[in-house]
Amino acid sequence: MENEAELVKVSSYVGVNQKFFQEKFKNAMDFMAREMELSGVKAVLFALDGLVSKQIITLSILNPLMESELPKHVEDRLGFIEEKVLGSMEQKRESDLDTLLVLLMSGFAVLCVDGCSEAIVFGVQGFDSRGPEEPQNEVMQRGAKDGFTESYQNNMAMIRRRMKTPALKFEKAEVGSQSHTPVAICYLEGIASEKILAKVREKLQGCDLQTALGAGYLTSFLERGGLFSGVGLTERPDVVCGKIEEGRVAILVEGTPSVLLVPFLFVENFQTLDDYLTRPFYAAFVRWLKYIAFFVSALLSGLYVAIAAHHPELLPESLMLKIAQAESETPFPVLAETLLLYFLYEMLREAGLRAPRSLSATVSIVGGLVIGDTAVSAGLVSAPSLMVVALTAIAGYSVPRLYEPLSLLRLGFLLAGGFFGVWGVMIGFAFLLMDLCGSGSFGVPLLTPVSPFQSLLVHRDVAGRKSWKKLAQWDAKVQDMPGSRERGQ
Repeated sequence: MENEAELVKVSSYVGVNQKFFQEKFKNAMDFMAREMELSGVKAVLFALDGLVSKQIITLSILNPLMESELPKHVEDRLGFIEEKVLGSMEQKRESDLDTLLVLLMSGFAVLCVDGCSEAIVFGVQGFDSRGPEEPQNEVMQRGAKDGFTESYQNNMAMIRRRMKTPALKFEKAEVGSQSHTPVAICYLEGIASEKILAKVREKLQGCDLQTALGAGYLTSFLERGGLFSGVGLTERPDVVCGKIEEGRVAILVEGTPSVLLVPFLFVENFQTLDDYLTRPFYAAFVRWLKYIAFFVSALLSGLYVAIAAHHPELLPESLMLKIAQAESETPFPVLAETLLLYFLYEMLREAGLRAPRSLSATVSIVGGLVIGDTAVSAGLVSAPSLMVVALTAIAGYSVPRLYEPLSLLRLGFLLAGGFFGVWGVMIGFAFLLMDLCGSGSFGVPLLTPVSPFQSLLVHRDVAGRKSWKKLAQWDAKVQDMPGSRERGQ
């Protein structure tokens, strides 16, 4: 009999396999081992409670097995069970015990029969999952109302329903040495660059995480790092279909409703699916609003502090006098006052985001009335500073994908303007442009087609949006963007 301590393959003695699994799942109350005799031959069915459907196991596996007569020849037992007894079940043979452990913890049932050096694995998953709902973070006016769920298999089906082509491929991968989280690499064959695909596979294989509980765990392994990410995140199947048609690669992770997209360009942070469902002139108008909102959110508070503290002569006389009068009635200098309001707003935003929904309205009332109006009335902060901080915050919500880097940019420009004036803000803005122009995602410049500049692409789908009559004639692939090192396949 094999030594169970050194066992790596399924033993032909079912008792050895049973002892192996019981040792692995010691003190695990959800581990189930159903012993039975099949025509005088001992067999054990292993499963984990809560991950499998007991009804399917009983009706489709146990009842047919107990009513069948197994052949006497050892080599015919598994084949007889597969073809004659349980032929309608989803099943496969497996001999590696480590693989069987992962399958057990993924909702499969494992049948070991005495005298057989392989086990049969059945797909009997029965755990509950959330149905498709409208994504809360990507609300669309005219787009579809279904969003990804935590099951990556359901997510694959939602993409397949929209892309009815055999060129749509899903490659299986796995991350996490402890969690063994399933991952699917999605792309269109013949459209996606083989060089980019090879890099994605390499980076996922080099992911040395022990546990991966969400798509965000993989982001740092797929990008070089920096303020702006070259990895996109979406909860909408229609967005994924549009992106992979342009040569992107989508990464679906089990257990999270968000899908990663690479490469992801900076200008795509300002684009939504609604832009392509409305008339071109309105889509162009909305995009320019977002571009303006980005600069207002990043620069306004820094420029306000810089001008008020260092360059008041740049303001019209009437406005300068009003700001000076408001600041003279508060106990703090303009930089300290604006920093205080900035941190108060961020704390209120985090409180409103994390608080139970029943308390969200209370947080809004306290923040808007008590801290805002009362602080100005009491003379703790000035009305111009409060208005500037509020404007930068509201403008940031116009570009929700960039809210995280915008929060840090506001703070950086605020400090630069407070200590060095307008010149500090301009120098910081120059460093920001250099960072954007020097960044890339999988060999594609992050700021393309603005830098390197290509007039045709900028006018077609960046500065505005052409009609679908013209867009349909454009074979757009991300690997063929200006400055890309991954041109072609």
